[in-house]
Order: sequence, then structure tokens, then C-alpha cells
Amino acid sequence: MPLPTPAIVAQSAVRRLPRWVILLLCTTYILTGFVARHPWREREMEAFALMQALAQGHSPWLMPQIDGLLPNQPGLLQYWLGAWALQLLPAGWPADIVTRLPFMLLLALALACTWWAVYGLARTPGAQPVAFAFGGEANPRDYAHALADGALLALLACLGLAQLGHSTTYALVQLAAVCALFYAASNLWWQPRCAAVATLLAPLALALSGEPAMAMVLGVLAMVMVLRAPSPRLPQRYTWAAWWLLSLALAASTAAVLHLWQWPLLPWGSGRDWDSLARALLWFSWPAWPLALWTLWRWRLQLRQPLRQLHLAIPLGLWVVALLFATFGLERDSAVLLTLPAIAAMAAFALPTLRRSLSALIDWLTLVFFTISAITIWVVWLSVQTGWPAKPAANVLRLSDGYLPPFEALPFAIALAASAAWLLLVAWRTRRHRAAIWKSLALPAGGSVLGWVLLMTLWLPMLDYGRSYAPQIQRLQAVLPASATCLGTWDLDSATVGALRWHTDRHILPWHAAPTDKQAPACPWLLTTPQAWSALGAAQPLLHWQSHADIVRPTQRNDRWLLLHHQP
Repeated sequence: MPLPTPAIVAQSAVRRLPRWVILLLCTTYILTGFVARHPWREREMEAFALMQALAQGHSPWLMPQIDGLLPNQPGLLQYWLGAWALQLLPAGWPADIVTRLPFMLLLALALACTWWAVYGLARTPGAQPVAFAFGGEANPRDYAHALADGALLALLACLGLAQLGHSTTYALVQLAAVCALFYAASNLWWQPRCAAVATLLAPLALALSGEPAMAMVLGVLAMVMVLRAPSPRLPQRYTWAAWWLLSLALAASTAAVLHLWQWPLLPWGSGRDWDSLARALLWFSWPAWPLALWTLWRWRLQLRQPLRQLHLAIPLGLWVVALLFATFGLERDSAVLLTLPAIAAMAAFALPTLRRSLSALIDWLTLVFFTISAITIWVVWLSVQTGWPAKPAANVLRLSDGYLPPFEALPFAIALAASAAWLLLVAWRTRRHRAAIWKSLALPAGGSVLGWVLLMTLWLPMLDYGRSYAPQIQRLQAVLPASATCLGTWDLDSATVGALRWHTDRHILPWHAAPTDKQAPACPWLLTTPQAWSALGAAQPLLHWQSHADIVRPTQRNDRWLLLHHQP
């Protein structure tokens, strides 16, 4: 007689991960990367500048802009969140840190919703492990807790969550909205009030962050599953379907009023870089995606009736929809990011089916991968600080145009503590073979958090130097006379204009018309790009504008600004 489920789990295997460990791991991961750095280029700087413009009343709320320069990223909600934070919190706090506070909460919300979604799915009848003949099988609640812990560890282990999950852009808003929608669909029967709130707000937030089409697709999919899922209370099922319809109607109408609808998919053969997409799909969800594929294989018999196996159908549906938008959508990276909650959930349901040999293989692969990564980060930092070994420091000098970061005691202490915690985790995993089913994801999650902490402490000055506008603007400040109280800009994007306003105290005047020699400009200093100026000079003579300096980005020689001075 075939087993009704491939999950065979004893009560001794569903011990919970200590809550203080989860809180420490998540808090460290959330804080690291949001603090002690400049806004990065280009989308993060653009978003920060628009948040400031909204908070100061310099831009309409329904069409954020910087002196007529429109943003290059979709959505509105990300700008509103930062602007509300600036208006509500004390003005003396650093503005860049204030705008990141709502996004810290969004990342925490995404992690929490993923945990609760898997907790709800693991309590469904189809997800339960095999009942033993003489008892001793896992208690349903303890089993659900253990799988939810595993899903949270799998999500933290995904490499793609690190950068986009710590950005103040629409991507993190969409991730939190998708996780909330995932939670709502998974907990209709277990936490109806909270699920109802999430059902109403999640599609609306997803639409306001630039993905109304995905909100509609996911909402309809969830509604179909609610209608077809087995439930002893049929009227309640129709009530939930009506509630889903109401939430989708609210999201769709709001997106229509605010002109947020756009054609979501690119036509086939429209120049998509398939190799880049494949690499993104592989690395964003590494090392969780092999476990997710293992789940599909081990639970393949149950997939013949997907609507009766909600613990598989809901995350698989989310995964497929996000993959569709990643493959053909306009915003590839954000759509790939949205696959991570579903992949983490699928990876969690692989844990009750893993053989000991496969679990050991996962441990050794992740141990080697993350240990080598950590050693590499430490060796490069040591070379930059001491000159030994010489090769890494020479490469950094070449790439950064001579910049070497100073020694900072606090980041060094944090990195040292994180490395010691990793060694303790490795010792625990290799010496004490506990039976907890989430043990196979302890090293991947710990290694991912370790790598991110080391990057955001030891390498943060170098990353800040390479990814922020500050070094290039410092070079501009050095060649711009102190008497120049204003600076005009032409053919520069909103991110660059916002960076100039944040990093300088001069009056920035974006020009909407090309400069000419017919009349004196409002500001005698102009910043543009060499390409734009060459094209303009080929069309008309500009005798009164003289080139003053060429400002090169230190880490990218082909990124240049041209500073001009008007001489009547």
C-alpha cells in the first residue's frame, strides 16, 4: 500500500528553533545594509530624492517628480512611505536613515509573513506526515512550527534577497506585498481576521508599487484555490471568494485612477538576454532552489490533485506567476526577487523527505561555499589594510582609482563577532547531530547572513565608494569655485540631480531647454554629459560656454560629467 505522503517525521525531529536565535538572525540581517551608508545609484538615490521632494512639498503626491524630471521606476507607494517617515519623525534625524525605517519594517514583514504562510500550509491535511502504527509521529502544530522555521531559514539563505531586500525601492514594497498575499491565501481558515486584512491590503500595495497586473493574476489564482479547496463549510468559502473579488476590484480601480496600469509582458523575441535571466534565476534563489525542485520530485504523486494539496499548490502557483513575469516582464530583477518566498516554502517541504546522505551533502556544499566566501572577504580586507597579500590591494587600487578605505573599529568588531558565530554554528552542526528537520538549512542561512554582514562591514567603505555618487560629487566640489552658489544641470536624470542636492549645498537648477548663446543663463555654471554637449555643439555654435572641467567617476572611467562656465 503506497504511503499517502512522502513526509515521515517523528516527534523528536520537530523541535523548534529557539526564538532568540530567530530574532537575532533576522535583526542582524535587517539592520546590516540599511545603516551607515550613502544612498546608492541609481534607483535608490532617485527614490530618496523623490521622497524628500514629496515631504518638502516640492512635488505632487500623485506624480512624484524633481523639477519636472519624472522617475524611471514604476509605482508610488515606495515614495509615499519615505515621505511620510520624513514628515512624521523628528527633522533632526538623518534624512537618509529616516527614509529607510519603513523599508526595514517591510523586510521584517516579508520574513514574518513567509513564516506564518508556511505555518498555515503545514497544518493543512495534505501536508501532514505519515501516522505511525504505534504512535510517535510529529504533532501537527510542532510539525508546522518546524517547517515554518525551515522556510524562514531558506528565505534568509537566498543570495538574491541581500541587495534588493535592503533597497529603498519598489522591489522591497512588492516583496512585502507578495509575502502578505501569500500569508492571506495560506491562513484563511486559521487566522481569518488577519488574513482578511492582508487580503484587502496586499493586492492594493502591489498595485501601488507598480505591479497591478501581477496583483490581479495572483488574486484570481488565490480565489480559484479558495473555491476549489476542500472545506467543511461551503458558505464560508464563497464569502472568502467575494472578499477576494472586492480586494481585486479596489486594487484595479486604484491603479486605473492613478494611471499605474502598463502592458506587463514583453513580446517573444524582443531582445531578452536569456543568459542573464538564467544566471539571475540560479543565483537569486541559491541555495534554496535545489531543495524546491526536490520537493516537486518527492511530492509528485500529490501534485496530480493540486487543489487538494494547498501546501504545494499555493507556493507553486506563486512561483509560476513570478517566473512568468520575470521571463517576459519589464522589471526582471524585481520579479525574480518575488519568486523567493515561494521557493523558500517549497524548500521547507523538502525537509521531511530528505535522506541523511542528501542532508550531509547540502551541509558540506554550503559549508565550503560560504566559508570560502568569508575567507575571501577577510583576505581582501586584510590586504587593503596591511598590504599583505599584495595582489588584492593592487586590484582595489586599480579599480577605485587609488582609493584605500580607512580602518574602522566598530565594523571590524561586528565582522569578528559574525565570524566567531559562524564557527560556533559549524561546530554545532558537525559535532552535535540533532534530529531537528530544519538543521539542513541552518548552515545556508547562517552562511548567507555571515557573507552579507562581512560585506556591509569590512567592504562597506569600498562599496560605498563604488556605488554612491559621493566620490564623483567630491571631485566636482574640488573644481567648482567657492563663489559658485548655483549649478545648472542639463540632460541629467533625476537620480543625479537628487544626488547633487543631497551632497552639495548649492542651488541646483535643472534646465528643460538646451543652452544657447542668445541670452544670459540664470546660472553661469552648467553640468551635463560630454555626449549631450557634443551633440548639441554639432547642431549650433556655443561660443560663450567654455569647458571648465571633466569630472570622471572614480570606479568607472566612461561615466563622466562636463562642467561648463558661461563667459559673456
